[in-house]
Amino acid sequence: MATRFNPPPGWPTPPSGWVPPAGWNPDPEWPPAPAGWILWVEAEDSTDVVMQTEEAETNVSDNSGVSAIDSVESLLETIANLESQLANQSRQLTGSGIELNDQAVLQEMGIYRYNHPLEDAASYREQLKTLESEMDDYVKKGKTVLAADMFTFDGSLARGRKLVSDLSKLMLRAYNSEADNCIRSLKSGNFVTAKKRLEASVQAIEKLGSIIEMRINPDFHALRIRELELVADYQMKLQEEKERAREQRELLREQRKVESELANERERLDKERQHYISAIGALEDSDDASALSELKSRLDEIEKAIEDNDYRAANVRAGYVYVISNVGAFGHNIVKIGLTRRLEPRDRIQELSSASVPFPFDIHALFFSEDAVTLENELNKHFASKRVNWVNERREFFFVDPVDVREVLIEKVGGLLEFTELPNASEYLQSKKYWPES
Repeated sequence: MATRFNPPPGWPTPPSGWVPPAGWNPDPEWPPAPAGWILWVEAEDSTDVVMQTEEAETNVSDNSGVSAIDSVESLLETIANLESQLANQSRQLTGSGIELNDQAVLQEMGIYRYNHPLEDAASYREQLKTLESEMDDYVKKGKTVLAADMFTFDGSLARGRKLVSDLSKLMLRAYNSEADNCIRSLKSGNFVTAKKRLEASVQAIEKLGSIIEMRINPDFHALRIRELELVADYQMKLQEEKERAREQRELLREQRKVESELANERERLDKERQHYISAIGALEDSDDASALSELKSRLDEIEKAIEDNDYRAANVRAGYVYVISNVGAFGHNIVKIGLTRRLEPRDRIQELSSASVPFPFDIHALFFSEDAVTLENELNKHFASKRVNWVNERREFFFVDPVDVREVLIEKVGGLLEFTELPNASEYLQSKKYWPES
């Protein structure tokens, strides 16, 4: 039975009926034959036809001045392209039945349209759409992953390119999965950590794909970092809104307490006033001038108290500016400056000394002002460069010695009847000796 020469992958196809001459050896530049490869096989009609076709293509290439190896590589590349087109058509007509549209391509690359944190943020929605459009273009054009395009596998350029393509898709899915996880888990203030995680993923992919020069396109990576920045910015603003809403609720609760206290105080004063009026009426016909004078003096005091109470109820700017510290919780030379409109301002200080801090606050000053709002704002502005929290300016803690606050208060109001320079901090001082040594 007739036989024919069976060249391994990557070897040029010889003419039909070719027999190696004596002493012939393959070109050392050709790839080695796979283990167990049979160089001589039975010749069949269909095989002869293929060999004749390949011989004709080789002759055409030789006539045009192109080497046989180049012709084989070009032919393999054409075959790979045709196989890719055939695979695309097959996925459209058979298999899972999913239409091969842009969304399917993006999902294949690991970009899933989950419930993005910015979808409900009106001011960020347009920026997100623009980013998504740019990223989609990179995916559809195959520019998300950069890699060598001349890598051969088993001596085949076509198989090498297919391997590179498959690995690129796998690496891209891993990268996008890490990016999506970073976005989902992103919280206010941890943008730097999320960015480092994503950059570590880029470095790991580049290290794993170093043989084929595979790496994530820096421009595509920059888009995903920009997406992270948008989400981080949104999270910060969301946190600010939550903090503002919490403070507004606290302000409303404080306002209701003030209104309730003032209303109860007015009711008490009215009853006391009526009591003294009745007592004065009963004594007007008596000869006890001393008792009558004392009752009238007391009634004048009550009338003045009612006047002050009505003034505070009508004037929302009146109240107490307080200066307090908590050495055990925050250390020395840190004070809080605030205001309260409560009838008894120490009630407000006691609320601040709740279970959220280990020790109660010490009071350095309680100053009543008809315009406490302006006075508090002026103090906060004066010590603005020494604030503790630079993110939330409504946290009114400052790196200031209480004596410094006293000097500014004296400058603003002209004098203070009482100011405590040194904190009592009795609970802190008694507890400190039991603390473990650092």
